[in-house]
Amino acid sequence: MHRDELILETRKLAKSFRGFTAVNDVDLRVRRGSIHALIGPNGAGKTTCFNLLTKFLVPTAGTILFNGIDITHERPAQIARRGVIRSFQISAVFPHLTVLENVRIGLQRQMGSAFRFWRSERSLDALNARALELLDQVGVADFADTVTVNLSYGRKRALEIATTLAMEPELMLLDEPTQGMGHEDVDRVTQLIKKVSAGRTILMVEHNMSVVSSIADRITVLQRGAILSEGPYAEVSTDPRVMEAYMGTTDAELHGAH
Repeated sequence: MHRDELILETRKLAKSFRGFTAVNDVDLRVRRGSIHALIGPNGAGKTTCFNLLTKFLVPTAGTILFNGIDITHERPAQIARRGVIRSFQISAVFPHLTVLENVRIGLQRQMGSAFRFWRSERSLDALNARALELLDQVGVADFADTVTVNLSYGRKRALEIATTLAMEPELMLLDEPTQGMGHEDVDRVTQLIKKVSAGRTILMVEHNMSVVSSIADRITVLQRGAILSEGPYAEVSTDPRVMEAYMGTTDAELHGAH
């Protein structure tokens, strides 16, 4: 893969906690414009890997490159300014504000004006128009004036995608976007991820194999903190080592059954 095609690359990325190696020499390569899924059995190191990429954790060893720039020692806020934005931390949404107000806060953060509440009414109107556009994009414009706490689980997730889009991510990190959802919401959110992937790159941790098989261009399988297999779904899902790693669950789960 040509270097220019890579938006994110890790080299020998490692993280140990008191002698336990959670992430072990991971060389991850995410292609620009793709949907890349990180999968693996429980305890494989997926979340730790995500936390290293967003600087919630400091690596024990290794390098993280974003657009060819070494970001290993940058702080979370610096990474966000570069356009690496993580979604699906439920706390990113303020439950007692309306859906529109939540997206507007995302827009104000992007503009660096989160605390300028004295801004003129006219500039707020401009933000409202953009916020409505984003809500429309994720299919919740009809709920603009709804207090967020009253939204269904799936729609809350759609709102989180809208607030993440407000931050203008170049690389969007989605942490188990369909976790805890019913079938209908899973399908809706999967299609939404596919839709918003246009013109940006998505790296996602996801347990639901039917989601991964339907939208991921490339899949990295982690086991015990190391890369076990990598490639398109058809290749990875028939890899004997991957099937063995998932034997703790079921063969059906790996091949997309609910």
